[in-house]
Amino acid sequence: MSIELVSIASGFRLVRSNTLASSVPFRATECPTVLPNVYNALVSPSPKKLLPIEERLTEKRNPNSMDIDRFSAEEIVRLMNQEDSKIAAAVAREIPAIARAVDAIVIGMRNGGRLFYVGAGSSGRLGVLDAAECAPTFGTSRKQVQALIAGGKRAVTSAVEGAEDSTRNGERDVSAKQLTQNDVVVGVAASGSTPYVLGALKHARRRKATTVAVTANRNMPVARLAEILIAPEVGPEVLTGSTRLKAGTAQKMVLNMLSTAAMVRLGHAYENLMIDLLSTNEKLSDRSLRILVEASGKSVPVTRHALRKSGHNLRVALVMLKLNVDVAKAKQLLKSAGGNLRRALGES
Repeated sequence: MSIELVSIASGFRLVRSNTLASSVPFRATECPTVLPNVYNALVSPSPKKLLPIEERLTEKRNPNSMDIDRFSAEEIVRLMNQEDSKIAAAVAREIPAIARAVDAIVIGMRNGGRLFYVGAGSSGRLGVLDAAECAPTFGTSRKQVQALIAGGKRAVTSAVEGAEDSTRNGERDVSAKQLTQNDVVVGVAASGSTPYVLGALKHARRRKATTVAVTANRNMPVARLAEILIAPEVGPEVLTGSTRLKAGTAQKMVLNMLSTAAMVRLGHAYENLMIDLLSTNEKLSDRSLRILVEASGKSVPVTRHALRKSGHNLRVALVMLKLNVDVAKAKQLLKSAGGNLRRALGES
């Protein structure tokens, strides 16, 4: 195929021909003004589909880390530390919403309700972590605080491809828990748009359970499904989109507050001591003894004796030590007080 430039009134027209090209060489200097048009006519790319404008803060690029691939190790960790310093302030702005969620959890649990964390990926793993810690820390049933993660148990240690992309799976997993109006479902999704979490919250709303969203992006679909929105907006990550960083740290702080404040309000602490701690290993058995010594003010031998007599029940042992009563009387006082330790001790 040959190319011929034909002179017309407005300049030149490109003509394609199947005949062999002329042996006369084409000189670019003879018609420089038309070269761009000649190139565009020969190489005409299909129109590019423009990407939608990204509204999620967690997906935007952080101007402070644009050249992070050129930083030294110290420069990288110093920058990360500077970025992390923004997290506590972002969480602090959400304290009123966090407190409302705590009150909802307390009311629900006092009426037999449960707390469910629902998430995918890093967000889901944070929910699993917090739920797993509640039983040994506060002596609660493992059914009282549960976590659901997209992809199931395998997703706790490995990425399960596509697990978070199904709203139906989120609905199915929550449906299996037979929710009631006393339950609280906390959707944990840094992006605010995870289909698995959206499906779970939709089902929770249909079952009249209280819905809470913990996200790093306020104006996202998850906000429309939650009665209580907790959105610490920590801004873009140092690695664009890596929400296990600032967003994940903020989520962990929020979940710490939800479970700890709720359990303290439910009476699972005496002063600032874990009075319902389960002594499941030697370290925790030693901690139980120290807690009882601190709370009672008695000597280690006396405290150890009371702990053995109570069947290693810290509440019963503390009533025995502070009121100088036997096991039976201590149990009776706790029962009369509805399990409220302060009331049983006459301190409320």
